[in-house]
Amino acid sequence: MIERIDGMPDGTVGLWASGKLTRDDYRKVLEPALREGIDAGELRLLFVLTDFHGLEPAAVPEDIKTGLSAWLGHHSAWKRFALVTDVEWVAKATCMFAWTTPGDVMVGDLDKIKDAKAWVAG
Repeated sequence: MIERIDGMPDGTVGLWASGKLTRDDYRKVLEPALREGIDAGELRLLFVLTDFHGLEPAAVPEDIKTGLSAWLGHHSAWKRFALVTDVEWVAKATCMFAWTTPGDVMVGDLDKIKDAKAWVAG
C-alpha cells in the first residue's frame, strides 16, 4: 500500500508505503504524485517505507515503467529525494546507488521523518 502524506511543506511530495505494493499503488498513487512534482519542475520527494513485503507480480512491470519514465525520462526535475525506512536492505541499497540518483539524496531511520520533511523542502 502507498498513501500520500498529509501536511507536507509546499512544493514537496510525501508518500508512505508498507506491506506488499500493487500495480494500483503505482498507477493510482505513486505515478500521479511523481507527475505532480515533475510537472512543477522540481521533484522533492519524501518516501517513507515500513514493513515492506515486496511487490506483487503485476507491480513489477509498473515499477520498471515508473522508474524509466520518472527517473531517467525526467532526470533534471529531481531535486531532493529522502528515504526514511526501517528496511535495512533498502536503506543500504539506496545508499550504495545514491550516486546514480538525480538530485540530492538523504537516507534515514524512521525517527528522522521530521528532519527529512524539512530537508526535502530546503
